[in-house]
Amino acid sequence: MKSVGSREVYANSWMRVREDDIRRADGSPGIYGVIDKPDYALIIPSDGDRLHLVEQFRYPLGLRRWEFPQGTAPDLADPDPRELARRELREETGLRAERMVQIGLLDVAAGMCSQRGKVFLATGLTAGEPERELEEQDMRSAWLPRAEVEAMMISGEITDAQSVAAYALLLLHERADHS
Repeated sequence: MKSVGSREVYANSWMRVREDDIRRADGSPGIYGVIDKPDYALIIPSDGDRLHLVEQFRYPLGLRRWEFPQGTAPDLADPDPRELARRELREETGLRAERMVQIGLLDVAAGMCSQRGKVFLATGLTAGEPERELEEQDMRSAWLPRAEVEAMMISGEITDAQSVAAYALLLLHERADHS
């Protein structure tokens, strides 16, 4: 598939939506809608058998959801991924990490969105006060035992795809460290 033209149909400080005219491999024309969002950082704060998660209201779902801290930079900025991870962790939880190791990469919805996420494991954590954005004012955070996090994923209480996938990356990272 090859783009032969593109037009922006919507934009705000967090995303752009564009419509691309495409030419398929057989030469036939088509159209593709794409959501462009900056890459995000997802952080798994770990303290042995405990993981730190946040719970917040997710407007598109109309539900409060538990997930790992994650986010993008405002105004479509593209900061250093490790610095973005440190900032998001501090803003959402108040935690500061001595070590921040990238353990994987996730594509949000590759069929419609250009956004990718870098997954970080944060350890050597020090508590502090969160520095939440206005939209995050009702956010809660808590340390949860791994067994409880897994039970919440199985029961459907944790459904954030990025958080579930990031947890799988954590397990694979730990398995690789122990082999």
